[in-house]
Amino acid sequence: SPDKPCPQPRWHALRWRGSRSSNRSRINRSVRSLFLVITLGLSDRAGRRVVLHEVDDANWRAVADIAPLDEQRRYVPALAARYVLLSSREGIWHSMAVCADDTVVGHIMWGRDDDGSHWLGGMVIDGPEQGNGVGRAAVRTLMEWLAQREDCRELRLSYHPDNTVAAKLYASLGFQPTAALSGDEVVASLSVLDGHPKHLNSPSP
Repeated sequence: SPDKPCPQPRWHALRWRGSRSSNRSRINRSVRSLFLVITLGLSDRAGRRVVLHEVDDANWRAVADIAPLDEQRRYVPALAARYVLLSSREGIWHSMAVCADDTVVGHIMWGRDDDGSHWLGGMVIDGPEQGNGVGRAAVRTLMEWLAQREDCRELRLSYHPDNTVAAKLYASLGFQPTAALSGDEVVASLSVLDGHPKHLNSPSP
């Protein structure tokens, strides 16, 4: 009802604290013009290398135009532009462009909560690019990079309970549902052990 306060968006629960990245990472990370690039060497089913690029002046328009399938719009925004704007305005989440070779095919973001947990969120893969293993490769890449940050002990994410595709993907990567909720979404978590996500499945798509 109009008198009832709107549910607080889950990204407001995060309170950013920066930290130095571990030097022991086996992930190839580079900074080009101060922008982060992360790759785990994974490819999609078409053989394209999946890489995460920080959103910058060169790619933000392509990222903002990313759109899910029509039936997925009950779970994610109609365009990734909402996530890009959220990251740029609030400084809590950090948007990354998901690229297959040199083509922007999706969006994913990360943030650190005030309890030390690191969150993954805002994953949107462009409708025509779905089914190629891009989403799985992007999540795995971000998981490994976050896990090797020196203060990371747990990874978390959330998804709508009716989103069975997302639930299956995250479960296959080791995330377990918790009793916690973020709005109407299930919160799932994964422990980090020795700089790696615990029980991470190793086969690539």
